[in-house]
Order: sequence, then structure tokens, then C-alpha cells
Amino acid sequence: MISIEDRFFSLHRTLLLAIGLWPYQKSKLAQLHLICCYSGLVSLIVFQLTAFTTSNCTVDLVIKIFSFVFACITLVVKYNSFYVNAETVKYLLEQLQRIWDDLTDKNEIAIIEKHGKHAKRYTIIIIIFGISAVFTNVIIQIWPDILHIIFSVNNSQPRHLQFMTEYFVDQEKYFHLFLLHQNVTIGIGLIGALATGTMLMAYLQYACGMFQIASYRIKYAMKFHMLQDINLPHKNLVYKGMIRAIDIHRKAMMFSTYLITNFEMSFMFMIIFGVSTLSLNILRFFQIIAVNYNIQELIVPCVAISACIIYMFLANFIGQQITDNCDHVYTMAYEIQWYIVPLYIQKLILFLLQRGTKSFGLHVGGLFVASLECFAMLVNTSVSYFTVMYSTR
Repeated sequence: MISIEDRFFSLHRTLLLAIGLWPYQKSKLAQLHLICCYSGLVSLIVFQLTAFTTSNCTVDLVIKIFSFVFACITLVVKYNSFYVNAETVKYLLEQLQRIWDDLTDKNEIAIIEKHGKHAKRYTIIIIIFGISAVFTNVIIQIWPDILHIIFSVNNSQPRHLQFMTEYFVDQEKYFHLFLLHQNVTIGIGLIGALATGTMLMAYLQYACGMFQIASYRIKYAMKFHMLQDINLPHKNLVYKGMIRAIDIHRKAMMFSTYLITNFEMSFMFMIIFGVSTLSLNILRFFQIIAVNYNIQELIVPCVAISACIIYMFLANFIGQQITDNCDHVYTMAYEIQWYIVPLYIQKLILFLLQRGTKSFGLHVGGLFVASLECFAMLVNTSVSYFTVMYSTR
């Protein structure tokens, strides 16, 4: 028996183990690991908010701090969602294993393997992008120290942390310690976002594969019917084929709905804070350009803007794929020569046709349906908020 976890989820397992979120790891050491990671993320938010206690509260300061605080809150929400829904993550993985074990047709196995490879490829690309962003950010922050070592410069330049924080001690004296704290916690948050996001994307990729298998089974059953004499007992194989197509179609819809239902509240908070993060960082970007055009300060808003847009796009892109693959099942049911099959088989096809009167999608909170149209709406909303804030300053 092939283990789907070892074959297609090994990267996700490694990332989730690194931050204490792998649902099969429940030892006391794993719990302590999770608490430390979670505390680190929360501490970064707290030390940013404490900056208000030692600085004059201005509009520019609020924008500067909350443009990153909202991003950190989004990471915490994502991290917390996987901890709360650990049993859901386990259940979905076990369901995928059962569905995989039930497949016997080599073409169906090829379909599900194709989507598994797509999910793994997306995961690798996103991880490379995330590591590159963190590595670039670290290099920029320690670049003055590198120049100091290379050229042996005696006069030290004042150093500033990338994010405005207040630790209530001498920042210059403990600069490297604070720098380590910020980069470690950001790394934890980024790994959490990558691991959880790609894990959910992989689940939905498999749901797309199940919809494609349903389309294949409908087409294969009708093809088998055309090759046989309708009066022969073999026509029962057509009936069984249609039942199997409807069954996996139902499982794909239940699988997708179960995932969205359990993560729905987290997704709602992520949409709210994600749109806020994008709006504030666009505003912060134009502020820096208009005031001092500091390249180093531009790094954070540029990375935040890129990350928000990419994350929103990927989440809605996979939602669009779910809708398209589900609609293709109904299209296949319409296009086959259903009128030449016996009445009891036509009744099975009717179940699909009736369900196809309403398009299936990943609904979040009854307000959003994951799709490319929703992605455009979220970006447009973020730009609209930015425009309002920029015009009122």
C-alpha cells in the first residue's frame, strides 16, 4: 500500500514539525515546542505595540506600526487555525488515503498522481520564494556589519531594526539579540504560513483530481456502453460505473466543503487582516517614496505587498480550479448520449444534472466565493481603502 503522506506530504510534514503543528505529533516536547513558537509570534506583536508608549502617537507612526502588526496578526491567525483544527487536518489526510486505496484503474491513479505532483511542485516553488525573501531581508539588515568587517571601518554607524519595536532597553547595545528575535519569529510565522497554506492547497488539488476522476468515469462508462450490445447483461457495468462516478463526485464536494467549513472563521479573519495589511503597506510604500525614498525602508512594504497579492491569488486560484473541475463534471453529463441508455441509468445522470443547476464553489462566510473574480475584488477593495486613506491625509 502506497502511503500518500510519505509520497506527497513529506515536505509539509517537515515544515509543520519544525513549528510544532504536525497533528500526529502530540508529545509533551511537541506541545512545549508549539508554545514557544506561538509565544514568539505574539511577542513580536506586543513589542511593536509597546512603541506607542515611548513615541508620540501620530498618523505616520500608526501606519508604520500597524502595516506590519496586521501582517503578524494574519500569521498568528493562520498558525492558530491549524492548531485548533488539528483533528480536521488528520481526518482529511486519512480520507485522501482511503480514496487513494480505493483506486484501481491506472488512468484514475494517473489523474490523482498528477494533482499530487502539482501540489508538491507548488509547495517547492513557494518555499523557495519564502526562503529567498527572508534571506534577502536578513542580508540587508546585517549589510552594514558585513561592510564593517570587509573594509575594517572603525567608525560605527547607528543601526536600526527593520521594524519599529520597543524593548525598554538599550537598542544599540543589544541590537543583534533583538535582530535575532525579530528574524526568528518572522521565520516561524513565514514557515507557518507556507506550511499551512500549501497543505490546504494540496488538499484542494486532490479534490480537483477527484472531480476529474468523476468526469473520467462518466466518459468511460458511456464509452463502454457504446461498445456493448444494450441487451447484454454487461450493461450493468455501465450502471455501476455511473454510480462510482457519482460517488467520487459526492466525496469531492463533501471533502472540499468539510475543509472550508472547519477553517471558515480563520479565513474570514485572514481576509480582513489581509486586506488591511495590503492597504496599509501600499500607503506606507507611497509615504516612503514621497518623504525620503529610503531603499532599505521600502523592502518591508514591498515584500508585504507581494506576499499579500501572491497569497490572495493562490487561494482564489485553487478555488477557481475547484469550481471549474466541478462544472466540467456537469458538462460531461450534458454532453454524453444519455438518451440512448436505459431509463434507470438516465435517472442517475439526472442527479448530476439537477445538482449542476447551482455552481459549486468554496464559500467563506456566505460573503466570498474563492475565485479569480474574488481575487480581483479583494485587490480592488485594498486599493480603494488606500485611496481613501491617502486622500484624507
